[in-house]
Amino acid sequence: MERKLSIFEKYLTIWVILCIVGGILLGKLAPSIAVKLDSFSVYNVSLPIAICLFFMMYPIMVKIDFSEVVKAAKTFKPVGLTLFINWAIKPFTMYLIATFFLGYAFKSFIPGTEILKTGQEVELWRSYISGAILLGIAPCTAMVLMWGYLAKGNDGLTLVMVAINSLTMLALYAPLGRFLLGVNSMPIPWKTIFFSVMIYVALPLVAGYFSRKWIIKKKGLEWFNKKFLHLLTPVSTVALLATLVVLFSLKVK
Repeated sequence: MERKLSIFEKYLTIWVILCIVGGILLGKLAPSIAVKLDSFSVYNVSLPIAICLFFMMYPIMVKIDFSEVVKAAKTFKPVGLTLFINWAIKPFTMYLIATFFLGYAFKSFIPGTEILKTGQEVELWRSYISGAILLGIAPCTAMVLMWGYLAKGNDGLTLVMVAINSLTMLALYAPLGRFLLGVNSMPIPWKTIFFSVMIYVALPLVAGYFSRKWIIKKKGLEWFNKKFLHLLTPVSTVALLATLVVLFSLKVK
């Protein structure tokens, strides 16, 4: 059976661009709203963004059957290859690529400094590298599922690999982030990194695990797969777009 995207998914790039423009306009035309949203934070973690990301991650996490994760863990080759690439290669190549382009090749295009919320002043190019580092450490989740679907791959195996990486992220994201930020000579917001992992990964993972068990027990697996997951289909995309609006509204000076 040929796999196709819906009209909304097919033109997702357009919606993303519109949300970016909308976020910038919101920050320009109503800066007080952006300031108010930015004020809701714990350890420099934005709570509005955390709420948006929860609804982006939850539909993915609730699909995970942890019994299949246990079975997959016994097959070392695909699991080992995925973990090795995501945690032993990707974070360090991202650091090297970001350092080369942002720290050398295009450094002259990123002048000036930035005052962090801790009060410390750092070079702006170094701050950009730090963003690339934190992005490079995190394994992709939602888009992996979409790419696997379009490639006519094994959806079950793809979901299991996403689950294993999400679990691994709980243990490795903070230490790797701390190490690479230290190499980049950036202040290490240990509490911020730890709290981010708990909010962005652990919370939707735990919520997905327990709500999945409860719903299947009450309604059955067939209702869960055909009804509940169908209702959740647009939630991740809408949450992603809302996240973009909030993010870009906060970045407008």
